[in-house]
Amino acid sequence: MIDYSDFEKVDIRVGTVVKVEPFPEARKPAFKLHVDFGPAIGVRKTSAQVTVHYTPETLTGRQVAAVVNFPPRQIGKFMSEILVLGFPDENGAVVLIHPDLPVPNGGKLF
Repeated sequence: MIDYSDFEKVDIRVGTVVKVEPFPEARKPAFKLHVDFGPAIGVRKTSAQVTVHYTPETLTGRQVAAVVNFPPRQIGKFMSEILVLGFPDENGAVVLIHPDLPVPNGGKLF
């Protein structure tokens, strides 16, 4: 069990994917995502192993949830700044979390 104060430390925000690039250097199939979290946070980038269910075309413009307060992490020659969130399907492939309705970029999960 954790206290609510522990949950409050994790800053989960909504953003819109504005750019998707291939990431052929990744060990497992992945894309480089650029996600816009609005004026207060700006655009942050990450790599995401979401190639089973998504294409660059289906990701661009999609709202996603991400942890924005982890320290940057080096993934090969790429610096990941956020962690996009999802759940595994029955085969372990990532299914992204997103709001049911459009919401302003940068909104905090509560």
